[in-house]
Order: sequence, then C-alpha cells, then structure tokens
Amino acid sequence: MSRDTVNALCATFAGATCDDALGPGHDSWKIGGKLFASLGPDTRTVSVKTDSIETAQMLIDAGLAGRARYFHKSWVAVPLDADPAELAHRIGVSYDIIRASLTRAVRDSLSG
Repeated sequence: MSRDTVNALCATFAGATCDDALGPGHDSWKIGGKLFASLGPDTRTVSVKTDSIETAQMLIDAGLAGRARYFHKSWVAVPLDADPAELAHRIGVSYDIIRASLTRAVRDSLSG
C-alpha cells in the first residue's frame, strides 16, 4: 500500500482526523484526540496499536511487523508493502481498540 492509500483508508473511519502533532511530515491519525495510526516522514511503515504487548511481540516474531520506535511496546510498525488485507486489518484493529477506550460520551458524539 502506498502512504496515500493508507491515509485514504484511515480517513474512512468514523470520527478520524489527521494532523502532524508528532512533527512536520508525520501523518497522525486520531479518533477522539487519541492516536490510532501514525506514518513518519521518512518511514515505509505505519505504527498501529495492538491489544497487548504479547500480541505485538507475536506479530514481531512472526515477521509481520517491527517494533514501533518511540511508542509503547503494545504498538507495532507494519510495513507499507505488507499484504494489503493484513495492513488494513491491523489499522482497523488499532482504530477499534482506541475507539473502545474513549468515554461513552465521546464515542456517542462520533458519526458511524
């Protein structure tokens, strides 16, 4: 997937917004003010949240992702050239995890 395709996918999620809060050239995708996906300016990966450190380590051990630099250990860096279905799934899971962590009031205010 290209960076543009990842950004287009992230834009389809209800309530998703993009900014460069992590610095120039970063595409930081958020829902309710919380990050669910991040593309750095010079990287060929997208950093996404997993449900646990153990899941992140399993994805790393399986060669499906790498360690997401500067993020908590429950985050992984998925290569943009990964299987498109796997990459889309990982982004969707990250979105779902972050959305579920929002307060009910914030979730209810989001469309979709």
